[in-house]
Amino acid sequence: MHGTTPKTALKKNVRRSAITSGRKLFLKTEGLDMRTSYALRFRDILRIHTDELGPTASEAELAIVRRAATLIVQLEQMEAKFAVEDASPTALETYQRLANSMRRLLESVGLKRRPRDVTPNLHEYLASKSKPRREALTIDHEDDD
Repeated sequence: MHGTTPKTALKKNVRRSAITSGRKLFLKTEGLDMRTSYALRFRDILRIHTDELGPTASEAELAIVRRAATLIVQLEQMEAKFAVEDASPTALETYQRLANSMRRLLESVGLKRRPRDVTPNLHEYLASKSKPRREALTIDHEDDD
């Protein structure tokens, strides 16, 4: 998560904030219920992306992922609202800006487009070839002479 600063970067005797040490997700948590759908989803997204970065992630990369996680949760909430009622042009513009910002943040920490392999494996290919072909329907007329 965000508080996974490499131990070599910080001395043991130095006092660290709750966010840096990973004890909290937010600075001010008074009145914040970490069981809300927002907080749970934020924590999940943050964990997924920080795990992808690995243990050598810099503090700057972790900060970027944290901002991206915030935007992802906001975008998902907007999408839920759009599913219930039509989006106004202003809401769509805001959504587009947030989506573009999120993409740029994720690109800066290594988001890559990966082509999907659509080539069938050998088993799938052979199975598709062994299916009986539809034979042309022929009617055999016999002469009744």
